[in-house]
Amino acid sequence: MTGLIGKKIGSTRVYDAEGNAIAVTVVEAGPNHVLQCKTVETDGYNAIQLGFGEQKEQRLNRPLAGHLRKNGGKFVRQIKEFRDFGKDVKTGDEINADLFEAGDYIDAIGTTKGHGFQGVVKRWGFGGGPATHGAKGFKRRPGSIGAGSTPGTVDKGKKMPGQMGQRRRTTQNLKVIQVRTEDNVLLIQGSIPGANGDYVVIRESKKRGAKR
Repeated sequence: MTGLIGKKIGSTRVYDAEGNAIAVTVVEAGPNHVLQCKTVETDGYNAIQLGFGEQKEQRLNRPLAGHLRKNGGKFVRQIKEFRDFGKDVKTGDEINADLFEAGDYIDAIGTTKGHGFQGVVKRWGFGGGPATHGAKGFKRRPGSIGAGSTPGTVDKGKKMPGQMGQRRRTTQNLKVIQVRTEDNVLLIQGSIPGANGDYVVIRESKKRGAKR
């Protein structure tokens, strides 16, 4: 599975050859450092371990710092393992945004924006109660959450107030519009989970493959 670790920069729009505006998300996708190459003989499976971003050694725990020192000495912020990587690499190599090409289809994995503890109106889009005709304090409440005597419990999965956002999510089948190798940047059509500055994983599409 070919992929990269990147950082979401923001959103903009570009124009294609016909003059159509395309909304894109800008992702800084390199350089990724190959920290370790795993094989069936040594580890039981084939995979590579990539690192992205710079980090001070004193901010890492000793086992992780020792692992990174042993495998090239690159102290990174993010580490991700990709099994059955589609390109031959070795420890110490750099992989950049040119791993993908314009027209490739990818999956983007990130953590959604956090919104804190929210009620049912904001979290689930409930209509709320009446605001007039004698109703008091019921405008943003959920109403009944279950029968009283039978079954006498609240159904599992009932939409209730609670923590909103900060969930690991994958957006599938996004198209790479441009690859700007001089800046190590990918321009990807559509939206990607997370806030600007968050780390994301860009991998080849599982459903469509890298190219279509």
